[in-house]
Amino acid sequence: MRTNEEMQVVVKRYLVSGRVQGVSYRASAKAEAERLGLQGYARNLADGRVEVLAAGEPARLAAFAEWLRQGPPQAQVAAVEEEPTELPPPPGFEIR
Repeated sequence: MRTNEEMQVVVKRYLVSGRVQGVSYRASAKAEAERLGLQGYARNLADGRVEVLAAGEPARLAAFAEWLRQGPPQAQVAAVEEEPTELPPPPGFEIR
């Protein structure tokens, strides 16, 4: 049986810094988000970071946050800032 916390949908915004552009970070994040059943998007920012918005159950978001800290093999993640947000996620998961 699922608990209320597991069924709760939470939206979080992540700012990922390091060598995260030009290394398939967004495409890999999309694949991982879809595997976890999350909604949201990943987009490059002008300052070299990647912004990720993700919505889903807290346990799935925690797993996704762990993945974001590693990224794909070519990436070198220096830091991941995480914050709750009220921004609505798009349906599915987009690369912007």
